Amino acid sequence: MPSDQSTWLIAVPQDGDAEGLYEELHSKLASQRGSPNLSQLSIPSFKTGTLDTLISLSEELPKQDAFFTATVAKNVETLRNLLNNDPSKLSQHILVDERTVDDYLLKGWRWNEGRYGVQRGLKEMAEILGKEMTSIDNVMKSKLNTYNLAKGSLLQMQRKKTGNLSVRSLADVVHKDQFIQNSEYLETVLVAVPKNLVKEWTSTYERLSNMIVPRSSSQIASDDEYTLFAVVIFKRIHEDFVNKCREHKYIVRDFEYSEDELRKQRDELVTADSTEKELWTELLRLARTNFSESFQILVHLKIIRLFVESVLRYGLPAHYVGLFIKPEPKATKRTLATLQQQFTYLSRRSNPAASKSKANAAADVGGEYQTLLEQEYFDFVLFEVPWIV
Repeated sequence: MPSDQSTWLIAVPQDGDAEGLYEELHSKLASQRGSPNLSQLSIPSFKTGTLDTLISLSEELPKQDAFFTATVAKNVETLRNLLNNDPSKLSQHILVDERTVDDYLLKGWRWNEGRYGVQRGLKEMAEILGKEMTSIDNVMKSKLNTYNLAKGSLLQMQRKKTGNLSVRSLADVVHKDQFIQNSEYLETVLVAVPKNLVKEWTSTYERLSNMIVPRSSSQIASDDEYTLFAVVIFKRIHEDFVNKCREHKYIVRDFEYSEDELRKQRDELVTADSTEKELWTELLRLARTNFSESFQILVHLKIIRLFVESVLRYGLPAHYVGLFIKPEPKATKRTLATLQQQFTYLSRRSNPAASKSKANAAADVGGEYQTLLEQEYFDFVLFEVPWIV
């Protein structure tokens, strides 16, 4: 059964039985509770080519369809992530030529003759669509990777600012007057002391090692887990002092005061923040554009599939009536039952030659065609465009 979360594309032969079809079907569906949206679909008169070409396409197009659908979904997911999964903001960017998806499909959809002239063969058009979608996918992967690297770098810098005093950047915590500068023998060392050991530190730090300057410990900052102290020691005992602190579960911060280094850290954070914002804007714009492009390419491929399947099933002449149907989820079964009843006359129209050729191909190439043969079968041709939820 077709999904209740997709718009259905339907094709039937354009003959005497199909005269007045849209009006008749519209009347039947409108009388139902939970009636679907119904609109006409103009299927171009493509060049049919040979039966072998059509059968080959019926094997290849489902693979393209899966890739195209996944690419559209990745564009949507990129937009969703950039917009923090905000439905109202997302709806402003999930547009096709600045129209909603429903308006694009259900309000006068037309084949883009300027880009995909029907004078080309079906296989050539499928290849053109494939190249365009691959290009979109590659560009999005590259731009998304660049953005993720910039965002990762920024987050790493921000984590250094927001962690506890044992790990965070001290660029905005310390001041120049808290350090001994340009001394040949002395240095100021920063020690992060767990909150429950502050009293112990205060009473014992002078005895941790020889050559610690008495009464030199001063509190610089404090958070929920650590208190940061500055203490003055002789440079020659630095390693011994670090080891003794480690034994007492004090953490000596590897930090040397430098105006240039602190300025560099601040500048790097500002630059990283600015770069991330610029790339976010570029990626948002690109994802919005590429969603529009990729969705149109997907729909054009669906139309080619609709045409190929119609020719294989109903034969020539290759003239078909098309319909877009957006079902109401709670009335999907009822809508499908109405369609099946409407098109029962088509059960006698299936093309035996095409069916036999597909069966022979399935026997020759194994599982590829078997999947096609096992698909749910209706008297009318039906494909689906997933909703953008």
